[in-house]
Amino acid sequence: MKFEELNIDKDVLKVINEMKFSEMTEIQEKALPLIKAGEDVIGESATGSGKTLAFAIHLIEKSVKAGSVQSLVLVPTRELCEQVSKEIRKFSKYKGLNIASIYGGVSYAPQKDMLKKSEIVVGTPGRILDHIRQGTFETHNIRIFVIDEVDRMLDMGFIHDVDQIIKNIPLKRQTLLFSATIDSDIEYLARKYMKNSKLISAENHVDPLLLRQYYYDVPGRNKFSLFVHLLKNDRTNLVIVFCNTRHNVDFLSRNLRKQGINARSLHGGLTQSRRNNIMDMFRASDINVLVASDVAARGLDIKNVSHVYNYDMPKTQDEYIHRIGRTARAGKEGKAISVVSERDYDNFSKIIRDIPIERLETPKFDRVVFIAYKKEGFGDRNRGRRFDRQNIGRRKIFFKRRRFVFQRQ
Repeated sequence: MKFEELNIDKDVLKVINEMKFSEMTEIQEKALPLIKAGEDVIGESATGSGKTLAFAIHLIEKSVKAGSVQSLVLVPTRELCEQVSKEIRKFSKYKGLNIASIYGGVSYAPQKDMLKKSEIVVGTPGRILDHIRQGTFETHNIRIFVIDEVDRMLDMGFIHDVDQIIKNIPLKRQTLLFSATIDSDIEYLARKYMKNSKLISAENHVDPLLLRQYYYDVPGRNKFSLFVHLLKNDRTNLVIVFCNTRHNVDFLSRNLRKQGINARSLHGGLTQSRRNNIMDMFRASDINVLVASDVAARGLDIKNVSHVYNYDMPKTQDEYIHRIGRTARAGKEGKAISVVSERDYDNFSKIIRDIPIERLETPKFDRVVFIAYKKEGFGDRNRGRRFDRQNIGRRKIFFKRRRFVFQRQ
């Protein structure tokens, strides 16, 4: 279906034509008519499927420039908040609407001013609830309420905050939920907060015919050396590497830079300005390897990602699917490669049980030195010491004096 076939506001349609969008994606074709008819909708669709535009068009059309918030969109992460806000601003540029991005890690003062003059607010649950409790967010004019990435919102423990926010917005509203997967928890949420909701589902936007999934099985002592070899010898565009913890993200990123690989970290422990700067650099290809945690990378839609690597294996199949969904988009081929060692066997066995992943023979590679950085917050005195017999005794004494337990990472 073409966008022109729906009765879309001419100013919004003008931007759509400028962006050279003509045919709707599956989720847009299924969701837009229902959303425009005022129905409560549950949309099952992966990142990159065009779901943001599916609800953004309706929000823009229903908003009147009046300096009061009429639509609220909840998202789980700061990066997704910026991404969704940017999309809505882009398609509302001829309407003159104010779009506010409200999330933690930045000052409250500018946000208070934005909340007084914005028609559409996109925010994370914690900071939105803070503003409501402080009386700096008037919610009585909200008529459309959207929760994006609902499954991740529940995984991150935001359900209490979401519940409190809903209690502070009008009962007479349209509610839209979007999620990559629909389970019993989300169905319960829909029954509790929605009226006669319509469930729609779109196929994963990742093209399975263009996505190749591989894994290497390698001893833990050789894991980093193999990984460096793969990054240096496989032709890539942009690369996303996933680790399970912030510490592992930083550890791997630093060591990759030591090997001449242009890598940067992305996780929730960084300041918001730093996270924004890294994402801008990655999108512009100023850096080509992004080492990320699941939370920080959740929901991001980045073009030209040719490879996704699992340096640490995720704990669930759903998380694995979310990770590999960053590549093989828009008709381009992509590879998802897992580097598996002994510590990953438990998690990997759960994933490979139902997902066919081809094992590759381990190529010959040179051993490289990796540096065992201690955990953040221990100071800089011993930063960067290698694991060797000359240093290990002194390191033990250093940690003992400060009552820290030394553990080999």
